[in-house]
Amino acid sequence: MFSGSMVALATPMYADGGLDWDSLHNLVEWHIEQGTRALVAVGTTGESATLDVNEHLEVIRRVVDQVAGRIAVIAGTGANSTTEAIELTETAAKCGADACLLVTPYYNKPTQEGLFQHYKTVARAVSIPQILYNVPGRTAVDMLPETVQRLAAIGNIVGIKEATGDMERARTLKEMLPEDFAIYSGDDATALDLILLGGHGSISVTANVAPAAVAQVCEAALNGDAETARAIDQRIEILHRMLFLEANPIPVKWALREMGRIDGGIRLPLTNLSAEHHAAVREALRSAGVL
Repeated sequence: MFSGSMVALATPMYADGGLDWDSLHNLVEWHIEQGTRALVAVGTTGESATLDVNEHLEVIRRVVDQVAGRIAVIAGTGANSTTEAIELTETAAKCGADACLLVTPYYNKPTQEGLFQHYKTVARAVSIPQILYNVPGRTAVDMLPETVQRLAAIGNIVGIKEATGDMERARTLKEMLPEDFAIYSGDDATALDLILLGGHGSISVTANVAPAAVAQVCEAALNGDAETARAIDQRIEILHRMLFLEANPIPVKWALREMGRIDGGIRLPLTNLSAEHHAAVREALRSAGVL
């Protein structure tokens, strides 16, 4: 089971939108040094929606090859087409990813039965461990706990990234799901609370810019040391808010550029962080001690 701080890795780009492989390499090494337990390649923060298929898979290949087993690599392979999700998941498995993260099919708004059949079909087609990803604020579909419970009975569906930030939902999932079924936070502001409820870690945006602190929060919380976890989390709490002033990954990519870790590239229809937010995000980075 994967646990602890898992960064939803940003995909570095040049100003013209080309992929910046050198910066990606440097980010991977930095995260390993800082205590990140797993890298999630080409999820939402990695701009999966704007990369073409070849680029998507090349990012996964490069991250897997570079990590070389030192920490886990989880590949984002979700799609709103079940066939496409199978193809991405198959290729990620061949690349050597440790697991795949599959967002609920977006835009076409499947029923709960449609969600069940989608994930069951992908899981039966590819044996790699698979993590569900529920983020209704972005996909316009909410995978209910009853559906997650049905899917948890499928052997290679091993966990869920729950990004609603709803602690009642988290409690319900914890009560309904088997003990060995992992529950990960997909909401930085409530990640600590979810882990203290019995969750297994955080797939984090904030960890892109404060990897050591997020790793320390997760480790303390997993060890039951709530006091230490809250003290560290308080220092980076402002980042949990400021990195979502505009749609992810707009603020976090601007922050990484401000830190000198990546170039300023981001792909349309996403645009660079609005100037009115620059001072607030910069001050948050300074307050958190990462700038």
